[in-house]
Amino acid sequence: MEASPEYAVGWGTLSLINAGLAQGKNRSALAWWFISLFLGPIATFLIVVLSRSNG
Repeated sequence: MEASPEYAVGWGTLSLINAGLAQGKNRSALAWWFISLFLGPIATFLIVVLSRSNG
């Protein structure tokens, strides 16, 4: 079973959105982009739910 190109484009777009979300919360955009490639929507949930104290 092969993934359609639309699925791959959507997954890649989600990973870029997650990187932007992570950067907005003072986290490593590159690390979260990489995590998002494997976890996808679960990574989005983790970025939104997990908070980082700024201080």
